[in-house]
Amino acid sequence: MVRTPSTMLPLGTIAPGFSLINVDSQTVSLSDFEDAPALLVIFMCNHCPYVVHVADQLAQLAHEYMSRGVAVVGISTNDVANYPADSPEQMVAEAEARGYTFPYLYDETQEVAKAYCAACTPDFFLFDADKKLAYRGQMDSSRPDSGIPVTGEDLRAALDAVLDGKKPAEEQTPSLGCNIKWKPGNEPDYFGE
Repeated sequence: MVRTPSTMLPLGTIAPGFSLINVDSQTVSLSDFEDAPALLVIFMCNHCPYVVHVADQLAQLAHEYMSRGVAVVGISTNDVANYPADSPEQMVAEAEARGYTFPYLYDETQEVAKAYCAACTPDFFLFDADKKLAYRGQMDSSRPDSGIPVTGEDLRAALDAVLDGKKPAEEQTPSLGCNIKWKPGNEPDYFGE
């Protein structure tokens, strides 16, 4: 398990477009959320211990903020040939088991992950109403075996700020997790830096 931090994409970056298949077999695109006051894009997967550690709290946080109008999207981009636990079929089962109420999309080509410079699972990208990046960082300071409870405090503070029309704190702690499992030969330039 390689501990990989977020690349910390520059704040103000416009949300890269996507059009991917959800666990319900429907296509979900960035344009579906143009009226949302905030958009949270999470690069995640089924098997990563870091995602498993926060999954239940993440489901709860997403449900809570979706009720306030926030658009939430999970994207799995891992190489399923080498990590079959992250296959689209397993994503369906995971979404049901965890109670994910947000779209959980599969990025088979890994091009969307590259467009976001996603590096780890989980990797959080919060965009404001203009789809400009307002926060990219950790959900909170809890990690597997840290003994720190999962509260989502960092992500919640950022979400609350965006919903209040404010900018989240400039100082943001990178998310940390397993590296995205790139298909052999498909690793982005920033991988392994």
